Amino acid sequence: MTEPEFAAVPMQWVGPLRITGNTVDDTVEAPLATYETPLWPSVQRGARISEMTERGIVATLVDDRMTRSILLEADDAAAAYAAVSRLTARFGELQEVAAASSRYARLIDLHHQIAGNLLFLRFAFTTGDASGHNMATFAADRLMDHILATVPGVRYESVSGNYCTDKKATAVNGILGRGKNVITEIVVPRDVVERRLHTTARQVVELNIRKNLIGTLLAGGIRSANAHYANMLLAFYLATGQDAANIVEGSQGVTHAEDRSGDLYFSCTLPNLIVGTVGNGKHRSFVDENLARLGCRQDRPAGDNARRLAVIAAATVLCGELSLLAAQNNRGELMRAHTRFERSTPSRTVTTGAEEAAGSAPQAQGTALDNSGVQP
Repeated sequence: MTEPEFAAVPMQWVGPLRITGNTVDDTVEAPLATYETPLWPSVQRGARISEMTERGIVATLVDDRMTRSILLEADDAAAAYAAVSRLTARFGELQEVAAASSRYARLIDLHHQIAGNLLFLRFAFTTGDASGHNMATFAADRLMDHILATVPGVRYESVSGNYCTDKKATAVNGILGRGKNVITEIVVPRDVVERRLHTTARQVVELNIRKNLIGTLLAGGIRSANAHYANMLLAFYLATGQDAANIVEGSQGVTHAEDRSGDLYFSCTLPNLIVGTVGNGKHRSFVDENLARLGCRQDRPAGDNARRLAVIAAATVLCGELSLLAAQNNRGELMRAHTRFERSTPSRTVTTGAEEAAGSAPQAQGTALDNSGVQP
């Protein structure tokens, strides 16, 4: 097998972002690796606004799990149902099997679907600071061995039955959970909305309803109503060594806005953030440096570093989402921003291998961001 080649992606730190909540109470900067250079000043504008509010971005982490579904063939539907009943009654036994597969994998939930004589079992695990793809698959493999040895009437079909669901746009992840579920909220005072976002709370609320909700409904979106979560997530994932394909489900989320007597309440709900601070890709020197700068290399209980990373990612998404919706309230602003900031914007370039190893990665500083973010 030939040695891999490596790509370089421009990266810039944005912020600081002020974050409070049940997981993070800190002021941080966030790394974004992207070729879409207007994203930096756009997120920067949202970050500045986070420092102009009483509590900053309030981030609430409500769930943390990784899933893997297995597929079994049963003699018939009755045998599949009998298998589910037996497994549910012996859930503690399944937890012991899963725990024996890893120091960190813990089985916390089991869901099922039966289609004819096909039995889909969806296992949910906590996986410490790892995003947990491989850990969950390995634990599911051990659980399958146990089930096939102890439950009559079922046979192996696949270690993955697509009921997980990994890297596909589905409803099940938002309903049952996969990854970190984080809700971010901010209340922006009226004067800041008008002075920094060049709009009003009422206009943002109306655009969110008409574009994000009705527009997405007409397009046939699946558990998703947002402007561009994927932009911020991909840039953040690339900068922190994540499996970038997980933005497929990660970008499924809901933006909500309210006019509170002229102040703007704005929130982003991201139920499927799949991130980790250990595992594949985290050994790259630039990833290690970025995670350390984010405060995600601390000596904390297992899982706390990854949860911190997820909250910072979600807060970064809110900054970019807020800034874009404001820009789209102003005719021509979005295109003017792209025209300005996509003209040879220098930045630090992230390398993922060859140049990094040779110590030859470009280190040019990013351009200074103007006071209004994306506003030209």
